Amino acid sequence: MMGSLLQLIRFGWELALSCIFPVAIFASLAITQIIPLPLLARYDWLFLFFILVQWWMVRSGLETKDELKVITLFHVIGLALEIFKVHMGSWSYPEEGFFKVAGVPLYSGFMYASVASYLCQAWRRIRVELVKWPPFGKVVPLAAAIYLNFFTHHYWVDIRWWLSGLVIIVFWQAKVAYEVGGIRYHMPLALSFVLIGFFIWIAENIATYFGAWQYPNQTEAWSLVHLGKVSSWLLLVIVSFLIVATLKQVKGKRPIAINMTRSYRQEPKIYQK
Repeated sequence: MMGSLLQLIRFGWELALSCIFPVAIFASLAITQIIPLPLLARYDWLFLFFILVQWWMVRSGLETKDELKVITLFHVIGLALEIFKVHMGSWSYPEEGFFKVAGVPLYSGFMYASVASYLCQAWRRIRVELVKWPPFGKVVPLAAAIYLNFFTHHYWVDIRWWLSGLVIIVFWQAKVAYEVGGIRYHMPLALSFVLIGFFIWIAENIATYFGAWQYPNQTEAWSLVHLGKVSSWLLLVIVSFLIVATLKQVKGKRPIAINMTRSYRQEPKIYQK
């Protein structure tokens, strides 16, 4: 029991270290909500703070230049989604700001980028390997359909549940292997998607509480974000996983897939459920 508890603490510590960017975002949201800053609007200060944090993480070596590329890509993808959703009235950014595009402050893209930052750092810290990762011929169209559905469901039927079913089918055999304290563990990849999506939903509640953005039902007073948003974040996590996995495969820093049967036979003591 003590050994398991120690492993859990180690696991939590490694993931906490991977959350430096998200923690910096929450801290900035809280501070600027409590303490008004001079000269610039709150949204503009947040934008400048997040740029500074991103620069510091690369400068200090916490993030590599290759990881910065994928994080920047995710920033652009997230900002495009934000502009469309605000235009459709899904949520809003009611405060003033100079660094805004189509009613969306530029800092919003960093909140999506922080998800990619977490994935990149966690991948490196706990030595993630994807077991039986499906062919990219299946994953790429699925990820594209997931992203497009965030736009098209406003004009057509919402197929998120069909897409969720396809995710289960495509990733049915896929597992994620990771290392804690020199011991390797594994879990179903679909379960890791659900867990990440759930914790992002918790983070979303914290962010809206500090006024990062505002849903229509939060205009009068803050209220809990609908639990159904977990499915949206779960699907978005799939897209980010694909981007990060592609980066790792191209650069060859981590194997994208391993033979589960062979690994168990050669190293029978390091895999634990």
